[in-house]
Amino acid sequence: MLLQKTDPESRARAGEITTDHGVIPTPIFMPVGTVGTVKAVHLHDVRDDVKAKIILGNTYHLYLRPGLEILKSAGGLHRFNGWERPILTDSGGYQVYSLSGTRKVKEDGVVFQSHIDGSRHIFTPENVMDIQRVIGGDIIMAFDECTPFPCEYDYAKKSMEMTHRWLQRCIVRFRETEPCYDYRQALFPIVQGSVYADLRRRSAEFVASCEADGNAIGGLSVGEPHETMYEMTELVCGILPHDKPRYLMGVGTPANILESIALGVDMFDCVMPTRNGRNGMLFTKNGIINIKNKKWEDDFSLIEENGASIVDEQYSKAYLRHLFVAQEMLGAMIASQHNLAFYLWLVDEARNKIMEGKFTSWKNRIVKVLSQRL
Repeated sequence: MLLQKTDPESRARAGEITTDHGVIPTPIFMPVGTVGTVKAVHLHDVRDDVKAKIILGNTYHLYLRPGLEILKSAGGLHRFNGWERPILTDSGGYQVYSLSGTRKVKEDGVVFQSHIDGSRHIFTPENVMDIQRVIGGDIIMAFDECTPFPCEYDYAKKSMEMTHRWLQRCIVRFRETEPCYDYRQALFPIVQGSVYADLRRRSAEFVASCEADGNAIGGLSVGEPHETMYEMTELVCGILPHDKPRYLMGVGTPANILESIALGVDMFDCVMPTRNGRNGMLFTKNGIINIKNKKWEDDFSLIEENGASIVDEQYSKAYLRHLFVAQEMLGAMIASQHNLAFYLWLVDEARNKIMEGKFTSWKNRIVKVLSQRL
């Protein structure tokens, strides 16, 4: 990672991550494309209008459908879905957490049932590396267990220690194999430890010692208070290498992102922009809008007066509300695209403020505005 500027009043920093599919400016938000698509948004719109530099794919979902045979025959996910920019693939560790009723965690790996047809499968650190080689992400994640919140200390400790053993196996497999396609892949380990400072410290130190190309912070934004999330993030960012990207997984609201940038995080992903968009919640520069509310029925002003997205130039609040009330699919598409464009605008603006040396004062002012309900 090339560091270009640090904020004088916080740990915020601006930089660049170089991959064979392009350069990623940081801080960056990564739209979630779980099954090879960002829900309700064309990938050409994600590229051209949202201006995303990198998207996510998910190992668990892509492994089950369309499956490795199809993906390998296509030449990897980039060629399968036509996305020419970088892709990060999540290892499936979060699904280990979320599918608690249909999986069994063992030292060797995780046995689970498909949510599609009930068939049984196993993920191990080794085959998760092999699967991500076939999917072809530019950045691939180590296999981990994401602990729930609340979580007993002893369970968090045992889970973290197992995640570390899994990481060592991931590294061995990664080093003894080659990419399936004609570009490099980078492996990111994941710090765990729940909300316990001593465990987070141990995990961050272990992950830092692996000297990977970048590092992630997992197991947060799973129900713990925001202040606890910030406390754990600050602790971990103080230990992880300064010259490597730091990725806070699954976070979060616009305020979460800005506060975490201030703590030293470079990369984010979250389903919130598209999930909330499909349900009529819009994030704007002036605050949060529930477009289904009657108050927008005859409001013909644009969604974002200052233009954070191309859709703002085309559609009014009244028209978008009409689409939701009429249950037209276009409503979810417009709202999702707007929210993604807003998130990418937000991290780009944060980057600009870091480069100008004005991030902290700007962040403190705008966080309050972005969090208010309109």
